[in-house]
Amino acid sequence: MTATRTVRIGSSHGLHARPAKLFAQAAKDSGIAVTIAKDSGKAVNAASILGVIALAIEHGDYVTLTADGAGAENVLDTLTELLTTDHDQDAAG
Repeated sequence: MTATRTVRIGSSHGLHARPAKLFAQAAKDSGIAVTIAKDSGKAVNAASILGVIALAIEHGDYVTLTADGAGAENVLDTLTELLTTDHDQDAAG
């Protein structure tokens, strides 16, 4: 099963090292193939922290997630939650 979702980035500093690491680790832990693309750009492996950081995703950018495998919708629910949360706000508190 393939699922796709478009998400707006919530972290006030975008997907820099810390939130990118959390996101990539969750994608890897899902056990299924997940890609992320910024706007209409090329999709990269969401489990690759370097690939995610290379997209230079900023606060308010829209990204498209695609998951392919059993439980794809649940995986996208988890990843969406990570992307819409302001992890920079958490770090400051």
